[in-house]
Amino acid sequence: MSREPAAGAVRGTAVAVPTEDGTADAYLTRPAGGGPRPAVLFYTDAFGLRPAVRAMADRLAAAGYTVLVPNVFYRRGPAPVAELPAFIDDASRGRLLRRLMPVMRQLTPGRAEQDAGAYLRWLADCPEAAGGPVAVTGYCMGAALSLRTAGARPERVAAAAGFHGGRLASDAPDSPHLLAGRITAEVCFGHADRDPSLPPEQIERLERALTDAGVRHRCEVYTGAGHGFTQSDTAAYDKEADERHWAALLGLLERAL
Repeated sequence: MSREPAAGAVRGTAVAVPTEDGTADAYLTRPAGGGPRPAVLFYTDAFGLRPAVRAMADRLAAAGYTVLVPNVFYRRGPAPVAELPAFIDDASRGRLLRRLMPVMRQLTPGRAEQDAGAYLRWLADCPEAAGGPVAVTGYCMGAALSLRTAGARPERVAAAAGFHGGRLASDAPDSPHLLAGRITAEVCFGHADRDPSLPPEQIERLERALTDAGVRHRCEVYTGAGHGFTQSDTAAYDKEADERHWAALLGLLERAL
């Protein structure tokens, strides 16, 4: 049976999520009618919470889910932690990423896993979220956070997705793919084939790690897509690849939640 409410019938609001290091501002959106819905934890790209991301979360809510989008950089202040243009072109993208790089480095794997626990505890207590397992999805740097959350909290995460992720299977001793052996969720990844942050050798390494660990997974390479292909307020947006991502993500959620 479809979980979808009437088109556009969603209710979004700003919320505050307590963590061990402070309070994370976040966006919560859910169907406007009915009872609690299965929960999805949504990790943004480096540009963070902004109108285009809220629109993505609302689309998930319209499909029948309660969606939490935390500002993962809350230690630096409320979102956005850097002033963003309405449209992020290639020139502004580079400037913004250089400004955000120190903030991204501050979110260490240990802090990310600690925060994941706080977000999941908040969802467990949220009246609009159904009890039971949750799903996680992430974009760009958020794809790594999705993988880390699935590995750090296997008892809570039934599905984990990531799209145009970077450095998912690097040579670093804390690379996200090294958590594959702890994952019990079904996993879905959509990679951009024109993405220098995830070269073919890392795609193969991630696939091998998931396979060797016996993780149910589907990893696809989107031909012709670049890093950031789901982000409609950036020059990297690719409508065809974005719609393919929606089909993959919603299919995963329907199976797992």
